Amino acid sequence: MMNKLIIVAVVASLSTGCAVQKNYGASGGSRSDGTVKMSYTYGAFQIPKVNEAGALEVAIKRCKSWGYDAAESFDFVDKRCQQYSPDMGCVAWIVTKEFQCTSKDIDNEQIQ
Repeated sequence: MMNKLIIVAVVASLSTGCAVQKNYGASGGSRSDGTVKMSYTYGAFQIPKVNEAGALEVAIKRCKSWGYDAAESFDFVDKRCQQYSPDMGCVAWIVTKEFQCTSKDIDNEQIQ
């Protein structure tokens, strides 16, 4: 009986996962479209703690290097399976967030 309790406790602790700090990294984009894509990956038993402010900082830096003033994130993120196991399903995920570069001059020209 004691062995079964130990096994249940071990399985439960492994299946709950652990929190890990994740940072977005630049993964794509388009200078002409003024978009920056930022991504991070995590495993099946990880619970990502994401630095959203850091992602915006990197996107703004990239946009400024292209001549834009700032960046804004789109409302949705794209989460896709990066590694699939027939026995366990998805065991690694990639999450991508896209940012739109913005510029005061461009915005004013479009409004007029």
